Formats: sequence, structure tokens, C-alpha cells
Amino acid sequence: MRPEILTPGSRNSVFSGRCAIAIMIKTPRNGFSKTRLSPPLQSEEAAEISRCFLRDTSTTIEALMHDDRFVVGVAAYTPIGSEFELAELLPAQFKMLAQRQGDLGSRLLGITEDLFSLGFSAVCLVDSDSPTLPLENLQATAATLKEGVDRMVIGPCTDGGYYLIGMNRSCAKLFEEIDWSTSSVYQQTISRAKEIKLPMVELPLWYDVDDNDSLNRLLSELFPEWSTEKVSQGAPAPNTKEFLQRLLTGESVARVWPAMAERLLERRDPLPRSRER
Repeated sequence: MRPEILTPGSRNSVFSGRCAIAIMIKTPRNGFSKTRLSPPLQSEEAAEISRCFLRDTSTTIEALMHDDRFVVGVAAYTPIGSEFELAELLPAQFKMLAQRQGDLGSRLLGITEDLFSLGFSAVCLVDSDSPTLPLENLQATAATLKEGVDRMVIGPCTDGGYYLIGMNRSCAKLFEEIDWSTSSVYQQTISRAKEIKLPMVELPLWYDVDDNDSLNRLLSELFPEWSTEKVSQGAPAPNTKEFLQRLLTGESVARVWPAMAERLLERRDPLPRSRER
């Protein structure tokens, strides 16, 4: 069984009174995925970690779907034509919906409009770069949107963006006059909400993984035994952890996580071996 591909405007009563939690995703491909992580990752490793991120994020959403029928998981994807390879990474219960063309603001607005056109009562967009996004944050989002009150739910990122935005109706203003891919995105979005007098519910701060610093943050979270930095723990992200574990069991450890390599030298420990899961 493969995820169903949705067609905008095809209203379906099964979505009435329910919330689409949609991951915004570019189908992972070598040389085109997570390019800001290369280096330290090689291009094929960056594509593979992107696949792991998607598996783990969709698994967290799937867990929420099992507990709360209000939630429907959706992969909002690009490019068109990549449906087969993307379907291999998703839970069978997920839906798939193609993104429109345009800049990020146009794509975000387009997905919200298309999901509402299908009959959903609420829409939440989630980034594809936060594999350890805590389940509790998604639960809080669903609980808020289930109340049906006209307001925005937003989860701020440590880099000044947001990892999640949810609403009970399409609000074009939230995606206008935003300097995308800058540290101003979150504050500008808040300003747009205030301009239209849209109440806001803010979720706890989290992070996305899109550069070397945030990759180190992820490594510290998933492998606390090798980190000198104590960081908050989110969802377990088993696919991401298993992939990174393989990279850290060979000579690539110095390339991927220099801090761990230094600690190995300090302890005079051998390279760690892969552990059975």
C-alpha cells in the first residue's frame, strides 16, 4: 500500500473536521539535498541524511495519527515526477500533495490553500530539517487547532526561522513580505499576524539541521555520551541516529564530528564499533 496522491480542489468529506500536518519536502537526491551540510558530509551522505530526516519526522507524525484521529499526515513535495521514490520513505497512511511553483512563500501559501480546498478544517506545515522534533510539540499543535479558534500556532527555530506553522484558515498575509532563509523570518511572521490581528500560540523553541553547527547540535543530542554539551532531548530519530552511527564508526569520524575525534584521542579509545539496535 502506497500513500495516496491528493488532487487540489477534490473536496473529500473524510477530511472534514481534521487537521493536515504536512511536511514540506524536496525529494532527496544526491547533489541537490542538504547542500549546506556538504561539507562535512559528502553529497551522497547529505542526500541520505535527508531521507533519514523524512523517515523520522513522518514516523513522529504517524505516532500522533495513531493516537489522534484529528491528524492526517501529508508529504507536501517537489518536484512533480518524484512520487515513486518519495513514497518509499513514507508511512503507508500518509497522503502526498505536490507543491506549486514559486518562491518559498508562494509554496507555503499554495499548500495551505490546496489543503483547505480538500476539506481540511486545519493545516499545519512542518519543516523537513528537524528529525528530533518532540512529539509533544505536535500534540500541543493538534490540541490547539482542534479547538477551532481562529489563531496561528508557530514554533520558533534557534536560527530565527520557524519549524512549524499552523492555522484554521488560509492567511496569505503570513507569507507576504518575508525575507525567507534569514534570521528575520520568525519575527516578520509575528508582525504579519499582528497586522491582521490574528492571535498566536507559540510553541517551545527547537532547531533545524541545515549547517555544520546545527549538525553538531544533532550529534550532541543523539550521542550524549560523546558530547561535552548538554542539550535538550527530542524524538529519538532512529533512522538518523543509525545512519550517523555508521559514519562515526570509521575514519570519517574526524570529518563528520571533530569534537568526538578529539575526545577519542583524549581517552585513547579505539573507534567505536557499530552497535546492534
